[in-house]
Amino acid sequence: MNTENTRPANSISTWLRESVMVKITVIGLLILFLLIPSSWVNSLMEERQGRVTEAIEEVSQKWSTAQHVTGPMLVLPYKKTIITKITTADKKTEDKIETYTEEASFLPHELNINGNLKPQNLTRGIFDVVVYNSTIAMKGYFEKPNLATLGIKPEDVYWNKAYLVNGLSDLRGIGENPKISFNHTVYQSEPSNMFEESNLFRKNFSSFVRISPSDSIIPFTISFPLKGSSNLYFYPMGKSTHVTLAGEWSNPKFDGFYLPENRNVTERFTANWKILNFNRPFPQQWVTTPANIESTAFGVNLIMPVDQYQKSIRTSKYGILIILLTFVSLLLIELIVKKHIHPFQYTLIGIALTIYYTLLLSISEHIGFNFSYLISSAVIIMLISLYSISIFNNRKITALLASLLTIFYTYIFVITQQQDYALLLGSIGLLIIIAVLMYVSRKIDWYGARNKTIQQHENETTAH
Repeated sequence: MNTENTRPANSISTWLRESVMVKITVIGLLILFLLIPSSWVNSLMEERQGRVTEAIEEVSQKWSTAQHVTGPMLVLPYKKTIITKITTADKKTEDKIETYTEEASFLPHELNINGNLKPQNLTRGIFDVVVYNSTIAMKGYFEKPNLATLGIKPEDVYWNKAYLVNGLSDLRGIGENPKISFNHTVYQSEPSNMFEESNLFRKNFSSFVRISPSDSIIPFTISFPLKGSSNLYFYPMGKSTHVTLAGEWSNPKFDGFYLPENRNVTERFTANWKILNFNRPFPQQWVTTPANIESTAFGVNLIMPVDQYQKSIRTSKYGILIILLTFVSLLLIELIVKKHIHPFQYTLIGIALTIYYTLLLSISEHIGFNFSYLISSAVIIMLISLYSISIFNNRKITALLASLLTIFYTYIFVITQQQDYALLLGSIGLLIIIAVLMYVSRKIDWYGARNKTIQQHENETTAH
C-alpha cells in the first residue's frame, strides 16, 4: 500500500525535476526576481552620479561657476517727454508735460573676442572637477548711434552720462580689474547692478565713458583674466562677431546656439565662430531689452575624458540581457549533458551577475571605466566558471561556459563604446545569438523526459 502511494509521488517529483517547461518557468520567475536587485544597482549608480554633480557644484561655488560673457554694450540715457491732455477744474484743457529718463542700448558694429583657456582638474574626495583660468580679450568699434530710428533727439541725450557695460555670470571669476580703452581713452570699471531686470547684465562691470554726437567710429579694447568651471559661453553682440577660443584640452564639446566654423582638436583645441546680425534673433539697438538674447549663447564645454558613471549606467541597462543569455546557456548545457542544475544554483549565479555592476562602479571611480570593466568581468567570469566545476564536474563544459561569458561581456563592452552604432550592433548581435541558439537547440528532445516518465507510469499501472 505504501509502495503504491509512493510511486505517484516519485513520478511527480521526477517530472518536476526533469520537465523542461517547469525549468523554463522557474528560470523566468528567477529573472523577474533579479529585476529587484538590478533596480537597486541602477539607483546606486544614479546616486553616485548625483554625488558627482554635488561635488562639481561645491567646487564651482568656491572657485567660480560656468561663465557667460556678454557685451560690450553702449548705454545712452536720454530725456523722455510725454505730453497728455488734462481737464482743469474750470473745464479748460491744458497740456501736462512729464519728463523722465530712459536708456537706449547700442551694440558694437564689429566685435572680435579671443579667449585662451588653461583647464585643470580639482578633486573633491574621489571626484574630479574641471576648472579653468583664461584671458579674455575683446576688440572692435561702435558706429555713431542711430538715434532717429529710436525716435530720440540728439539734444535729449545725456551724453555726459553714457556708460559701457559688460555682463558676466559670476563676477568672482575676475582676477584683476578689467583694462578698458574706449574712444582712445583708458577707463576704470566697477561692478554694477544697474540691470537687475536683465539676466544677461544682472552681474556686470561698467564704466562711464566720454562720447559726443560728432563721433562716427568709436573703437574699444577690453581685456581681463577670468576663472570659471566646466564651460565658457559668449553672445553674438556685434553686428559682426568673431570669436576664437583655444585651450590645452583634448576633449572639448562645442555647443550652444552656434557651432564653430573651424575647429582643430588634438592635445590642444582651437575653434573659430563668425556670426552676423542676420544670424541672431535680436536687433542692433533698442530701448527696452529685446527677447531671445539668452537663447543665443555659444562656446565650449570642457567635458571629462571619461564619464564612468554614464558608461556604467549604460552597461547596467544590459544586465538583464546578460542574465538571460547566461541562464539560457546553462539551460542548454543542462539539456545537452543531462546534468541537472538546482534553482538555488541559478539564483547564486544570477546574484553574482548582479553584483558585477556594483563592482564595476566602485572600481571605475578609482581607475576609470575601461580597466574596471576588464577587471570586473574577469573576476565574475572566473567566479562563475569555478562554481560551474562543482555543478558539471567537467572542465570542457566549464571552459565552454567561460568562453560564452567572455563573448557576452565583450559584446556589451563594444556596444557601450559605440554610441552611434549601438542600435545596429545590438540588433546584429542579438540576431546572431538567436541563430546560434536555434542551431544548438535543433536536436534537443524537449518532451523526451516527460514522455518517458508518462510511459513508465502507464506501464506500471497496466502491470498492476
